[in-house]
Amino acid sequence: MLKRRPRTSPPRAKSGRPPQSWTTPATTDLFRTIAGLKSLEETERFFRDLCTIPELHTLSHRWEVAKLLDQGVHYADIAERTGASTATITRINSWRRFGTGGYRLLLDRRKARSK
Repeated sequence: MLKRRPRTSPPRAKSGRPPQSWTTPATTDLFRTIAGLKSLEETERFFRDLCTIPELHTLSHRWEVAKLLDQGVHYADIAERTGASTATITRINSWRRFGTGGYRLLLDRRKARSK
């Protein structure tokens, strides 16, 4: 039987907040690789090889939630449409509003393209 490692909290900086350890050389390399994709077909092929089907569905559901939030759809309606929990919807909305600006950038870009 496999032993599970106990979960540990990320180390905290002197300020009490976790350090920005989510960016690593490996994540930076991944992001550069994704930025270098040249077409929708290349992107589909890469992500299908990179991710499992459930991971792809999770990512696409999160993006769907972000789009619905941006349209002003109520949490209960989003939960019904997507199957996302209200906790997940709240978390996505928090990142959409106060995160690093990634959601906002792409949501605005989609709006500009649709005009």
